[in-house]
Amino acid sequence: MDSERPIGVFDSGVGGLSVLREIRRELPHEDLLYVADSAYAPYGDQTAAFIEERSCAIVRFLVQQGAKAIVVACNTATGVAVSVLRSRFDVPIVAIEPALKPAAASTRSGVVGVLATSHTLGSSKFLRLVDTYAGNVKILIQPCPGFVEHVEQGDLSSPSTRSLVERHVLPLIRNGADTLVLGCTHYPFLSPIIHEVAGRDVALIDPATAVARQLRRRLEAGGRLAKRSQPGTERFWTSAPLDAAARVMSQLWMHAVVVDDLGILPLHP
Repeated sequence: MDSERPIGVFDSGVGGLSVLREIRRELPHEDLLYVADSAYAPYGDQTAAFIEERSCAIVRFLVQQGAKAIVVACNTATGVAVSVLRSRFDVPIVAIEPALKPAAASTRSGVVGVLATSHTLGSSKFLRLVDTYAGNVKILIQPCPGFVEHVEQGDLSSPSTRSLVERHVLPLIRNGADTLVLGCTHYPFLSPIIHEVAGRDVALIDPATAVARQLRRRLEAGGRLAKRSQPGTERFWTSAPLDAAARVMSQLWMHAVVVDDLGILPLHP
């Protein structure tokens, strides 16, 4: 039955586990499939053509695994490839994007900082968001090279990570930002150290909860919510070396996980 099939989730690496975590909270009875394409992380360093082709290959893999819906848990893949994905695949596709709307609504100072990859910040989808909300608030954008790499290594709190966070976050705070948008799914794993650097009065906006709720709405509308009463399961794949991936993914998921090798995915069907 359609309702008993799993949900597929993918990201350029392990960052999408922050979205998977919210999906698990929102949909405790669903089976989940997760692909971490860590061999090519961050997607922000890749060409648009590569991101599009790679995203299609991963979605094709997840559909072959039986996925009844897909979550694009990667802001860069959303900005570059989501339109193509929706045109090529007939399963519901829910995508993440920087949460400028709630940030603009909640800022007290009228200044919002956006932390993201250069690819996300330069995408037409993001620029349209800025055009929509910049009339009411001042939006400061901050590329964050290095954030993804530190999370991919499971390095969330070392002195070098703190120094990197200070370098990218403090200029936004000095310029009046009281709200920071986490524009990459890797960044919520740095939330504790971002809070320490920015100050507890600065709000961090993570769109993962909204994505999980939108996924629920889409499944409900299509009659595809799982009807079982037992807890759902998770399966994990990676394109990176398995031992390192299992260590970091277990760390971020907060219990041991088994990770399978994604293997070589054909870029064309």
